[in-house]
Amino acid sequence: MGEKIYNGIPASGGIAIGPALLYHPQGLSAPRRILRAEETKGEVDRYKEAMAKTRAQISELEAKMKDKLGEEHAAIFQAHQVVLDDPLFMDEIPQAIQTRRLNAEFLLVEALDKFRAVMATLDDSYFRERGGDIQDVGNRLIKNLTGAEKDVLKKLDREVVVIAVDLAPSDTVNMPTDTIKGFCTDVGGRTSHVAIVARSLGLPAVVGMQSLTAEVQDGDMIIVDGNKGLVVVNPLTPTLKQYQRLKESYEAFQKSLEELRALPALTPDNHQVTLAANVEVPQELDEIFRHGAEGIGLFRTEFLFLNREEIPTEEEQYSAYKELATKTGVSPAIVRTLDLGGDKFLSHLNPLNESNPFLGLRAIRLCLKRPDIFKAQLRAILRAAVHGPIKVMFPMISTLAEVRESKILLNLCVQELKREGQVFRSGIEVGAMIEIPSAAVMADLLIQELDFLSIGTNDLIQYTLAVDRVNEAVAYLYDPLHPAILRLIKMTVDACHKAGKWVGICGEMAGDPQFVPLLLGMELDEFSVSVSVIPEIKKVIRMMPFEKSKEIAQAALQMKTSEEVLKLIRDNVPPELKAILF
Repeated sequence: MGEKIYNGIPASGGIAIGPALLYHPQGLSAPRRILRAEETKGEVDRYKEAMAKTRAQISELEAKMKDKLGEEHAAIFQAHQVVLDDPLFMDEIPQAIQTRRLNAEFLLVEALDKFRAVMATLDDSYFRERGGDIQDVGNRLIKNLTGAEKDVLKKLDREVVVIAVDLAPSDTVNMPTDTIKGFCTDVGGRTSHVAIVARSLGLPAVVGMQSLTAEVQDGDMIIVDGNKGLVVVNPLTPTLKQYQRLKESYEAFQKSLEELRALPALTPDNHQVTLAANVEVPQELDEIFRHGAEGIGLFRTEFLFLNREEIPTEEEQYSAYKELATKTGVSPAIVRTLDLGGDKFLSHLNPLNESNPFLGLRAIRLCLKRPDIFKAQLRAILRAAVHGPIKVMFPMISTLAEVRESKILLNLCVQELKREGQVFRSGIEVGAMIEIPSAAVMADLLIQELDFLSIGTNDLIQYTLAVDRVNEAVAYLYDPLHPAILRLIKMTVDACHKAGKWVGICGEMAGDPQFVPLLLGMELDEFSVSVSVIPEIKKVIRMMPFEKSKEIAQAALQMKTSEEVLKLIRDNVPPELKAILF
């Protein structure tokens, strides 16, 4: 078979070369076995034992995910525990064993096949994801009933590139990076679970390949170019040699980044920006300064609320924020208030079964509807601010009224703490995230009542372009360089600077090296990115003249398509930077 090149969505940078391993976690089968009447009770008991074993395995996976990637990603497995309580598993299978007198695994496969057929007809990506959770849990239960081979990926004795339709959380958490060098999936987008995990593990990955699993055979030589979103199958010798050189250059570049950790994010013509870290859980705090961060531009607080039955107390939150302030010392740390909803599990805080959770009761809307929860968080932040320069930031602001109501609650907390004689710090800086087009359009009004703004590009792109960012069917429309996005970013920056305030960017777009020359020229004051990519972003900033980046930004704002913008960047960065980025 000759060389073939396929295009997908770049999910995690780097280059992987190796033989393909087609991974098929779905499609488990089980033989049909008719039971005698006296056998049904024993079969129900066997099924219940498999259920208990499955619960224990999910708990173990949850602990592994928490250790690798933090609480927010581990919450996926809390959802899997809830899935086991679904009537399908708890009631329907045991009843069918007794009434139809058939073995448990056959009934379970049959039920899951029907369920999968129904889910395939749904257009709503949110419900398809929930269906994926049920399928993942069901497959695990079937394996425990049949004794089918488990942890195929974990037991590999050779280096491979994994090719799959999709990879469930329980697949990725067990991925050994010594044997798995990269992976490609038919589904997914840049912000899907599998893409986030790939970046966290440092594995090159391309997602959204659509039908690659049907085109590849086990053992085919595969090149995964996670930088460009390309997959080469059975490369010719010149292609293979070219990519081996590119791989060596990329890895050498990554190693060279280590010497930049103590240096500022300063352009060659002496324009300095702040390079901060996005932090999901306290365990990452020990890493941020080792990677060269100058502070925390986004401290997510959802980890305190997920994967638990009770709402965290003010004291629990105070303890976490105090640790944040203590570990960051004199460096600033921006604490984002609770941002649950959308693609994050709502837990017990929102009992509504929303048909479109991305547009529903989430983030600041949920906080303002539950001022008891919101005030406990604000009080904890104010108390922890005594230990370091903590700032507070409100997510998903869409109106001026939300800003004002949030500030009123913050001021009420100040008055309460003062009356109680608590030690706290008033006058902390207050900001908001620009994630909704309405907020960007009225940034000039919002900034009058705030100290700073931070642009959250993940949601801003989603809401501006009407693209569900977890729906692989429309993932190709999720476009950070869309002219509308660039105009909204520039509009926000100009509004802040006109008011004499600073503005940052904290979405995935800020962590993409190819976009940095453009964003730098838009005169953003702060870039806040994932801890792992800080050295690479700093390298780009230190190689890119600020005056040249301003020329790129000015020209980009006149472009009509994102393809034109990307070509503009590629054609105008310095040659030594072009070799790295493109």
